[in-house]
Amino acid sequence: MCKALVALGRRLGRMGYRFTTVTPATQLLVNGRSGNGEAQSLRDVFGWSRPFLPDLLPPDLLELMQAANVLERNTTGGSWRSTVRFSTIEGELFVHSAFPTASRDAVFFGPDSVRFVNEILRNCTPVPRVVDIGCGTGVGGIMLARHGFCRSELVLADINPQALRFAEVNAELARVEARVVHSDVLYDVDGEIDLIIANPPYLRDEQHRWYRDGAGEYGEGIGARMVREGLLRLHENPRGGAMLLYTGAAIVGGVDTFLGAIIDDLRNAGARYVYNELDPDVFSEELARPAYENTERIAAVFLQVQVGARR
Repeated sequence: MCKALVALGRRLGRMGYRFTTVTPATQLLVNGRSGNGEAQSLRDVFGWSRPFLPDLLPPDLLELMQAANVLERNTTGGSWRSTVRFSTIEGELFVHSAFPTASRDAVFFGPDSVRFVNEILRNCTPVPRVVDIGCGTGVGGIMLARHGFCRSELVLADINPQALRFAEVNAELARVEARVVHSDVLYDVDGEIDLIIANPPYLRDEQHRWYRDGAGEYGEGIGARMVREGLLRLHENPRGGAMLLYTGAAIVGGVDTFLGAIIDDLRNAGARYVYNELDPDVFSEELARPAYENTERIAAVFLQVQVGARR
């Protein structure tokens, strides 16, 4: 764990730092406004990812940034940039990648994270063991633990080492005990699972960024794989198990492509499930790209699955 990054987060918390991260399109628009080219506040540095002059921050904050290796020189002038952002949900701080999130291993936190947390908190019941697959910042599992829904063990699993680094820091910031596991979906997660939560990527991304590229024809591939592998693992638990999954679905000719990719798996598993469309139109700017030339909209959706004995 990067203790300096934990110390930086705690220092920001004591300073009253709060920030709600927006979509990349909104961040680009707001940062492009007149007068927003250079940071004037903590929120500008650690939320809006704007370059700043060193005298803007207290010396101890700069030292913590240097110790955590999250301080870099800007490409022009004598300014600097933070290579991380900090966002808040219910007062809890979560570290993630700076804007723009261009690298393959970038770790994203934004409006989808908020929707994900809201839905799993609304639909969860306390269970012994929770596994957050493709955990990213770990926000889903950490918030469940903070609300008392994880009685025994929280596992945060991701294929991206950078995500696991941030998830470990975020768990420490929230004072939540978690086991961090490098795993491709559930491959390296052992033991019985009571609850699987996931917020898989659901877009087609030419840069193949882990947080964004869902693979498959319309971005449904990784989410569908999580459902299939999750159903198999939940069947292994004699107590039964559940899955809560928030993602996006491309709607083509009125047909939900994500639901179409998983419906047979759900039926063959004998699973009880509820599938809801939460928002009919998200990431509409994606429709201008060739990959979505046949898509009429992208919807935010939420899947609740119950397998086996538990009611």
